[in-house]
Formats: sequence, C-alpha cells, structure tokens
Amino acid sequence: MKVLIAYDSVSPGKLTAQVAEQIGAVLKENGIDFDSLPVKDVDAAKVKDYDSVLVGGPTMAFRVTKDVSQFLDRLPKGEFSGKSAAAFDTQLQSRLSGSAAKAIDDRLKKLGFKVVAAPLIVYVEGKMNQMNIKDGELDKAKTWAREIAKALLK
Repeated sequence: MKVLIAYDSVSPGKLTAQVAEQIGAVLKENGIDFDSLPVKDVDAAKVKDYDSVLVGGPTMAFRVTKDVSQFLDRLPKGEFSGKSAAAFDTQLQSRLSGSAAKAIDDRLKKLGFKVVAAPLIVYVEGKMNQMNIKDGELDKAKTWAREIAKALLK
C-alpha cells in the first residue's frame, strides 16, 4: 500500500502542510507507506503508481488554489479506476468561505477515484499572514486520517 499526500500550502505558517504532516504521521503509525509533496512537485505521470491519493489545499477566494487546480488538470482521466482518494482543506470558519475540499472531492470522483472518506475541513483563524489552526482541529485531522487508514487497510 502506497499513498500520495499532495497538498498546496500558501500561508506563511504553512497550515495546510501542517495538516498533511499530521495525516502522514497517522498513516505511518498504521504501517502505511506514503509520500507527502507539494502539488507543484508531483509528477502527474507517477500518480498512477500510488494505491491512494489524498489531495488538500487552502480555500482561497472561495475556491481551490491555482496550483491544486493545475495539479488535478494534469491527471489523466480514466487511469484511476480502483484507486482510492480523499480531499482535505484549511479555511476560515464562515458560511461564505466556500470549500476547496468539496471541489477537490468532486474532481477526484470525475477522474475515476473511489472516495473513501468525506472531505476534511480544518478551520483556521487569525488575520492575514498571521493565521493559525484553531484548537482541536489537528485532532480532527488525525481522526480523519485514522478513518482513511482503516479504509485503506481493509
């Protein structure tokens, strides 16, 4: 079992990268081999070599970042049947924030992946360039990652 965690992290505090690190730590605890890379460093042609792909990024201006969108655009349609995936994001807690995770989830399904968990939304707070992850949200990410690990090890 080999998992790719592909993410974009744009804030100075690299909040989405911190979430990816927590997810990776839980996968490692469960004996799952993984690579964790920024989306711009992922060779799209090699994504098919993974059994599962977890894609995340911050919700920016109500949507997924340009780098995550371009990463998903580079993935060839129809090559991921039988492979699992899930999506995560970081965002401000607001009725008006939109959700990168939900958009990523939809795109993964259209690419042919079998989504194994509902999108994870990790809430952040603070002012621009001084954001941090809200208390308890990294624990939520770990719980989500355990759900992913359980699904992958079935």
